[in-house]
Order: sequence, then structure tokens, then C-alpha cells
Amino acid sequence: MGRRARRTLLPWALLAPALTVIGLLLLFPLGRILWLSFRDFKLRNLMSGESDFIGLDNYVALLTDPYLWQVAMVNTVVFAVVAVLTTIVVGTLVALLLSTLSTVPRLVVVSCIMVAWAMPAVSGTYVWVWIFDVDNGVVAQALTSLGLLDPSGHNWFADRLFFYAIVTLNVVHGGFPFVAVTVLAGLLTVPAELHEAARIDGAGAWKRFWHVTFPVLRPVFAVVTVLSTIWDFKVFAQIYLMPGGDVGGSDMLNLGVWSYVRSFGHNDYGLGAAIAVLLTLLLLVVTVFYLRVLFREDGLR
Repeated sequence: MGRRARRTLLPWALLAPALTVIGLLLLFPLGRILWLSFRDFKLRNLMSGESDFIGLDNYVALLTDPYLWQVAMVNTVVFAVVAVLTTIVVGTLVALLLSTLSTVPRLVVVSCIMVAWAMPAVSGTYVWVWIFDVDNGVVAQALTSLGLLDPSGHNWFADRLFFYAIVTLNVVHGGFPFVAVTVLAGLLTVPAELHEAARIDGAGAWKRFWHVTFPVLRPVFAVVTVLSTIWDFKVFAQIYLMPGGDVGGSDMLNLGVWSYVRSFGHNDYGLGAAIAVLLTLLLLVVTVFYLRVLFREDGLR
């Protein structure tokens, strides 16, 4: 083998272990889900290991199901957009606050907010369920003491809007620390001379952020936006563990939970896999769109 061939193959040889692990952990499950989505795979097939190829029947059934367009898709997209925007805004505001602190107070605050990020989704979800509990929740007791709520209480989880408002609070509470710390790291790299020049030119705080800070941190915002989008589109535990979030046919399911309920609640693994494939495609489309929008002004396409 010539020197040129060895130089060509060397990078692939070095990447081979990582690519193998990625293939086993990511590509194989994706391929398996795609395979299931083209088959009639139910509980009897799970026991026998055999299934029938039905082509696009699962996708036809999915795309013609009113529940997809009236409930699951709406819940997934609207919730993800609101959650991502709220997480980015809150995280950025916290990062700007942290950038004004000295080293010791900043370290203390960062340590405190990282506790929220490190909290498991299951534990965090049950905390929010307790806060909004119908009878003994903190919110119910506070509103009752103020005379704003009937002593019999109110089931916040029975209303679609309130249900997703609580889920949004849960997701933002767990996601904003990552955004805050990441944006803070970027803020510390912005040259102070740029802000000083803008301040001399009479630019206010908002103009300095939008015209000086944001352009420099555009790649940082691209990363946190894409990651937040992926996380929020496939939110599962924060919805499934809420009261009513695991009931098939309810108005509370998003695509991720609906896929799980159809697969393991109704034993329809083929249709559940088709829902998962649709969610994956939706994530790819949204991610590419975000990247194009965020990098358009820089000419990175």
C-alpha cells in the first residue's frame, strides 16, 4: 500500500472505533424502528418473532388519523416552540446577570442553578406535580388562602392549557441552567472594547446586546437552540408522569408519548414506530431550519 493510500485511510482508521460505537448505539436502533414501521407488528408478533410486511399502511393510518393533526402534532410543535424560546430567554437573562457578578458570587449562583439542571427529570416532574396538587399543592393552598380558589380545589392537569403550562415550567426550570452557563462562557469572551465603543456611541443596553453581543455569540446561540429544540421536541417523562399524561386518546399526549402509548399501551408496535420515525423527521427539519436562520447573516449555509 502506497504512502498516499495510507494517509487517506489513516483518518478513517482512527475514526473507526467511534463510528462503530455510534453505529451500534444510534444507527441500529433507528434502522430497527424504521423496519418496524413497515410491518404489522403487534403483541402476537412480539411473542413469535415473525411479522408481515405491510408497506406504507402504518404511515397512511398515521397521517389520516385526526388525532395526529388535532392533538399530538399541535402539542409537540407549540409546546416545543414556547419551551425553547422561554428557555433561551431565561437562560440568556440569567447569563447576563451572572456576567455582572464578581467571581465568588458568580460561582455560588452557578453552583445553585446547576442543581436544577442535575436533577433527574423524574424527580423534577414529581416536585411540580406536588406543587400543583389538587388538594395539598402549594399553589392550591396559596390561592385558597387568598380567596381566589374554591376550597374544593382545581385540577390543573385536566385542562390542556394548564397541563402544558406546568410542563413548560418544569422543562424551563431544568433547561435554563445549561443555556445560562453556556451563554455566560460566550459572554466572557466578548471584548470589553466593543461594549465600551458602543456605549460611547450612545447605544443602550438592548442595542449593545443585539448589535454587539449577539453577533459574536451567534454560534453559541445556535448550539443551545438546536440542543434545546431536540430535547423539547422529544420530551417524555415530564409529560408521561403528569396526571393524565399516560392516557391514550387524551388531549395531553405529544408525539413521543403517543408513540410509547401506542406501542406498549395498545401493543401496536408498527404504528408506534411510524410515529417515532415521523418525530425524527420533524426534528431533522426543524434543526436544519434553525441552523439556516441563525447562520444566514454570516453566509454559513
